[in-house]
Amino acid sequence: MKAAALVLGLGLGAETVAGAQAAAGGPASAAVSRGPWQVLFDGRDTSAFRGWISGVLPAGWHVVDGTLSKDGNVEDLLTREPYGSFELELEWKIGKAGNSGVLYRVTREYDHLYWSGPEYQLLDDANAPDGRSQLTASGAAYGIYPSVAGVVKPYGEWNSTRIVVQGSHVEHWLNGREVVSYELGSRDWRARVAASKFSKYPKYGMAARGFIGIQGDHPGVLVLRNIRIRELR
Repeated sequence: MKAAALVLGLGLGAETVAGAQAAAGGPASAAVSRGPWQVLFDGRDTSAFRGWISGVLPAGWHVVDGTLSKDGNVEDLLTREPYGSFELELEWKIGKAGNSGVLYRVTREYDHLYWSGPEYQLLDDANAPDGRSQLTASGAAYGIYPSVAGVVKPYGEWNSTRIVVQGSHVEHWLNGREVVSYELGSRDWRARVAASKFSKYPKYGMAARGFIGIQGDHPGVLVLRNIRIRELR
């Protein structure tokens, strides 16, 4: 039985990944059962998303030529359904000096989605200030684990992202290359969070299940397409 499933089965509600991992005796097995793909955005239908505050797609997000895009500082997006263990795929391109992110296992315990869920950074590494450090560059687990340099494409070009979360094990993939791998709730994770700006949020990254978020509250252009997810068991 996987860590997240074990804890959820006990009906503990706000369970932690660390507790789930300990109960299961470590990271999940390599034997994974993959559910069917669920399309979150097919080029037209945005019903899988809502705003962080709004109950519908927020103003400033647009469907244009089969893409979901924004061109300024807008409200963050959130999936309507929560996910525990999953595989998420999407394609994205960003404007010059653009900065955004995909967040996972997001909860509503705090005022902002990035205070609760880890972030896969989406960035124009060459021109945005965060690109000066791999700890905050494209593909990084923002502020916690650095990504590999030289993998992201220049602004205005399409990138492919894959995020795998299986129990406590997390992988970030960028353009077909694994750029980050870590264990949520591990001793190393806890030490890195304690040394980061997220230390003031005790439940940061600790939910075993939560929403997928897309950061909109930064200026600049972001364009997304082919967003899909499948649950892992």
